[in-house]
Amino acid sequence: MTLVIGAIIGYFVRRWFGAVKQNTLEGKIRESLSAAEIEAKKVVLEAKEKATTILSNIQEEEKEQKKEFRKQEERLLRREDSLDKEKGKLDEKAEGYETRLKEIDRKNEEIEELNQKTLQELERVAGLNKGEAKEQLLEEVEREYKDELSKKLVDMEKGRKEEIEKKGREIVTSAIQRYTRGYIGDITTSVVSLPEGGDMKGKIIGREGRNIRTFERLTGVELIVDEAPDSIILSSFDPLRRELAKIALEKLIEDGRIQPAKIEEKVEEAREELDKYVKKAGEDAAYDVGILDLPEEIVHLLGKLKYRTSYGQNVLEHSVEMTHIAGMIASELGLDVEITKKAALVHDIGKAIDHDVEGTHVELGRKILKKYGIDEKVIKGMEAHHEDYPFSTPESYIVAAADIISAARPGARRDTIEKYLKRLEEIEKVVKGFEGVTKVYAVSAGREVRVFVVPEKVDDFGSLQLAKKIANKLQSDVQYPGEIKVTVVREVRAVEYAR
Repeated sequence: MTLVIGAIIGYFVRRWFGAVKQNTLEGKIRESLSAAEIEAKKVVLEAKEKATTILSNIQEEEKEQKKEFRKQEERLLRREDSLDKEKGKLDEKAEGYETRLKEIDRKNEEIEELNQKTLQELERVAGLNKGEAKEQLLEEVEREYKDELSKKLVDMEKGRKEEIEKKGREIVTSAIQRYTRGYIGDITTSVVSLPEGGDMKGKIIGREGRNIRTFERLTGVELIVDEAPDSIILSSFDPLRRELAKIALEKLIEDGRIQPAKIEEKVEEAREELDKYVKKAGEDAAYDVGILDLPEEIVHLLGKLKYRTSYGQNVLEHSVEMTHIAGMIASELGLDVEITKKAALVHDIGKAIDHDVEGTHVELGRKILKKYGIDEKVIKGMEAHHEDYPFSTPESYIVAAADIISAARPGARRDTIEKYLKRLEEIEKVVKGFEGVTKVYAVSAGREVRVFVVPEKVDDFGSLQLAKKIANKLQSDVQYPGEIKVTVVREVRAVEYAR
């Protein structure tokens, strides 16, 4: 019973405590809600105030922008009015200019018409047309001022030539004086001396001439054994073949055993040895002039020029000589010294193969240089030295001048007396064909022609024209080395050069 009562009392006590807790929690929730409502109202109020402020600012800015837009619109309207006024003024000016242009055109037409009428009237009165009147006026001026013009031309040309020739002589003379290589002419005959005693000539000839025939067949050189007792002369138009034969024959003489098989062996040895000589000659020439970047093939062809001659002048020596001269002249004139020297050194490179290939040595040289990639400036510098091609660079003039200096100096080349006399006769014959010429003398070994004219037929002005005509005629009709100075003698001397 007591347990039941205790249970009932405990139940009611728990319910009471639960009711009290519930009332307390509900109160707290109500308080929280109330605080939240107050805070929310405060936030909404602040938001409304901020929105009102922002809206007010935006409205103010909008008012300011509208004011600015109205101001700009007013300025644009005023500018448009101003432009309209300016356009109106320009249109008025354009109309005025157009009217004036039409008036000017009309007046020009009237002037042209008046000129034509005046010219026609003058032609009618004078009995001459415009062309005839112009020609008559020129003839009158020429008659009046002919003597004065001729004197002026002579003075101007003389002064210009003297100045150019003086400077040219200084440069060329300086270059020649600075170059001190000895001038030695080449001897084209090769002679091999025989040892004293013994029958060396008999061994060289061989039984029934079989040795000498084998030797001549292998070398392409003729052996002359009867001219001198202690020597044998080698005869061939090709110096390279002569040199090959000379080396081979000297080896056979030194060996002493001469028979066809041994001849073949020694000729082959001589060929290899000669190839080394050729290469070394080319290398020495290139080193002598300070050019060290040429292809090996070009250097080898340069060496072959040691065994070529031109009118008795060794071609390799000539090339080296003119390379030094051309380099010094180019340096004096401020031109490209390296290009000039290379062009001078290889200018006759085509002569190394012109016995074997058809074509002029200039054309062959151009092909060789292009094949081995030589600079185009070098090719242009060498191709004009015989005027087969036009002078296209300043260096080409220097190379041609150096070629003439080296070839035309005393003792450089030998020519036959028949060619010399024939050339002089041909020069005088050509000059005598001109009207008014009385006497002609070719002097200075054919490098100058003195022409005496009839004063009544050729005046001072005409002597200038005659000198030019004679120079052109010689240049086109006569072949000669270097240049010919033409001097026409009357009361004055007119000088012209045929190059």
